[in-house]
Amino acid sequence: MHDTVTIERIPVEHKSVLRQLMELYDYDFSEYSGADVNEHGLYGYGRVDHYWTAESRIPYFIKVGGKHAGFVLVGHYVPEGTTSPIWAINEFFIMRKYRRRGIGTYVACRVFDMHRGSWQVSQVCDNDISLLFWERVISDYTNGAYEKRRAFRYGFDRQFITFDNSA
Repeated sequence: MHDTVTIERIPVEHKSVLRQLMELYDYDFSEYSGADVNEHGLYGYGRVDHYWTAESRIPYFIKVGGKHAGFVLVGHYVPEGTTSPIWAINEFFIMRKYRRRGIGTYVACRVFDMHRGSWQVSQVCDNDISLLFWERVISDYTNGAYEKRRAFRYGFDRQFITFDNSA
């Protein structure tokens, strides 16, 4: 990486920028989701507002050299059937121009460092690139101290990787 990579909490005044970047994300992800655009030509991610109305959700822009390069949406919640809160990467997007430069790895590790505790990161099993990326990143980050499981959730066959970085 030759440019400065920053992770910046998104102020509510820049919600419209996140919505635009989310359209690019949804376009990329439509290969797996099968989603179509609506009558306005938009995918229309429905939960953007939650990142400013729910304390358990935190939105970040990823910037490279001061320019928007993507986003990461983080959640903190208690999974159904448990009593302990976990951190989760709800959505993670690096624009194509910035991929394969180590930016995603750098950002993921910094976000993990910013939020200590139990983590769960899920991937859609059909997305081989995502499966390989997250397993490599988390394996390196935890020195192999993570667990994987598969489950059908949120309409997809998913892989869940869990680890703890409390210490």
